[in-house]
Amino acid sequence: MVVLNKIYTRTGDKGDTALGNGDRVSKHSARVAAYGTTDELNAFLGVARLAAEGDADSALMRIQNDLFDLGADLCRPDMDKDAEAEFPPLRMADAQVDRLETEIDAMNKDLEPLRSFILPGGAALAAHLHVCRTVARRAERLATELAELEPVNPAAVKYLNRLSDWFFVAARTANNGGKDDVLWVPGANR
Repeated sequence: MVVLNKIYTRTGDKGDTALGNGDRVSKHSARVAAYGTTDELNAFLGVARLAAEGDADSALMRIQNDLFDLGADLCRPDMDKDAEAEFPPLRMADAQVDRLETEIDAMNKDLEPLRSFILPGGAALAAHLHVCRTVARRAERLATELAELEPVNPAAVKYLNRLSDWFFVAARTANNGGKDDVLWVPGANR
């Protein structure tokens, strides 16, 4: 359990921060950028939840919890030393990816196939979910960039990839089952 009884520590005043294993790195390192962007995504998701109700809100809350798991995973390097750790690090699991896929399939089965790209918008929840989708894509790009430099849990990268798809389908669902999607009209304003 985490106990936060003091919010500021002054330990990062010189531009570095501690990772989950205690190593200190620059605040603009690839690892910090990746897990920091998942935190940003979580904040946008909190805003999206203001427009969600019932099952949609529950699903978004579940994803918020997953994003904390993801941040914990990404902030802990040295995957090869997990077995030696005093406290086993929290790692994303394929079951979390599988759950997203199951939910995507369930939402998508009632949607009409797209005949055009859609513009972010429509209902308030849909618009917020499109923002989440784009931030999830950025987090995925940063995680794959990190994976070129250091080992990264493959399930973490897969989760981010599926999550952006989840947000896309959930946005369509929030747009009256896709009926209120805002379709792109190529060259409409030429």
